[in-house]
Amino acid sequence: MADLLDKHTLDEKQHHPAVEVKQPSYNSGDHPMSRKQALSPYFTIAAAAFGLISDGYQNNLMTMANVVFRKLYPTTYTADTSTRVSNSLLVGAIIGQVVVGIICDRIGRKAALPPSPLLANDIGGSATKFFWFLTFARGVTGIGVGGEYPASSTSACESANEKTPKHRGPVESDNEQFGGPLAVSVFLIVLSAAGENNLQTVWRVCFGVGIALPLTVFYFRLRMMTSSLYRKGAIKRRVPYWLGFKRYWRAMIGTCGAWFLYDFVTFPNGVFSGTIISSIIHDGDIKRTAEFQLLLGAIALPGVFVGVFLCNPFGRRNTMMLGFSGYLIFGLVIGLTYDKITHIIPLFVIFYGLMQSFGNMGPGDMLGLVSAESYPTPIRGTCYGISAAVGKAGAAIGTQAFTPIQLHLGKRWTFIIAALCGTTGIFVTYFFVPDMTGIDLADEDRKFVEYLTDNGWTGLVGEVEEVSNL
Repeated sequence: MADLLDKHTLDEKQHHPAVEVKQPSYNSGDHPMSRKQALSPYFTIAAAAFGLISDGYQNNLMTMANVVFRKLYPTTYTADTSTRVSNSLLVGAIIGQVVVGIICDRIGRKAALPPSPLLANDIGGSATKFFWFLTFARGVTGIGVGGEYPASSTSACESANEKTPKHRGPVESDNEQFGGPLAVSVFLIVLSAAGENNLQTVWRVCFGVGIALPLTVFYFRLRMMTSSLYRKGAIKRRVPYWLGFKRYWRAMIGTCGAWFLYDFVTFPNGVFSGTIISSIIHDGDIKRTAEFQLLLGAIALPGVFVGVFLCNPFGRRNTMMLGFSGYLIFGLVIGLTYDKITHIIPLFVIFYGLMQSFGNMGPGDMLGLVSAESYPTPIRGTCYGISAAVGKAGAAIGTQAFTPIQLHLGKRWTFIIAALCGTTGIFVTYFFVPDMTGIDLADEDRKFVEYLTDNGWTGLVGEVEEVSNL
């Protein structure tokens, strides 16, 4: 009976149209906050950050691997094979995002977190020239990579809301973007140590490093506790998905649409940027290509910090629109001057990097944040997972279309289309993405519970408190 008192009971009563909602009392005198409870939000935020960096490493691993494979297997590693291998991670990610998103709502945030890094251990390191096996291996990896998105971001957002709600935006910045420069840096270090005559060793070691990164946070994942926001707001049975959609359909269009457009541009431009740079460098020197690729990543990275700085004073929605405007401006500049600017490689890389930097600053930083903030706790993981999955579908379509666009329309059109996506992104963000800057997530949870009650839904909201003796 004591456990039942720790739940919200939403039950229609014959003579009382208003439903009494009792808030469970966590951290009461009977259960003083332990050291583990006090530190858990910080570990959750840190583990989410490192987990997303690991995802970024996996997402960018193929950038230089594509260049290496084309040199090692010029006849076997065709454009179609390259696209298939790159897309396999995305297909797996879509599965992971949707499935883990549902799990972290229905079963719990903590239950969804530990399996993700295990699946993200890249078994592709044992592949030789059998690219079908590499496709399968990257697909399995993608399930873990995709699962990291809803599991980590929702947990970190809720934990940040408990400790530092005013700084929830900066805490939820897109740490995934650090994975790109990390992947290229690892490649350059291994290439310098092994030499260009041992490219087989180089790509295998780079894939192997992908195993160590997610394991570094696995221990902390097991010791994390579920946020009190989830414990108070979870709905594990008879989840009112239809009522949730009726209330949040506009936000779903915004987060899904903006994420689709962002990933449609950023993912193929990230995966194939090494190939683009290699094509304009004399003799396609691998080390020089990697150096320019690192410069590209270094130029793009400051956008993450600018987005962190702007998201509170400027607002989430305005920051996203500013980022999409960078696609419009630099996409058109590069696309319309492509034949001339590619003869000045440093200038091309700088403009290319600035385009990606604006992407990192706007939708790159904000999409994960607004996808977690825009929805109430009972359906946050599910809606986040669907939004991210639609984004990865955009990435898969963009990756599939990237090479045909280059072959049939010309390379300049990949940048012109990026500008068109930026324009559409501004429109979608302005009309459909809610701005939750400074709003307590618990307030939205209360409004959602009232909405469910007004629409005749009955059920239990909340779960038994998680108590630790540690």
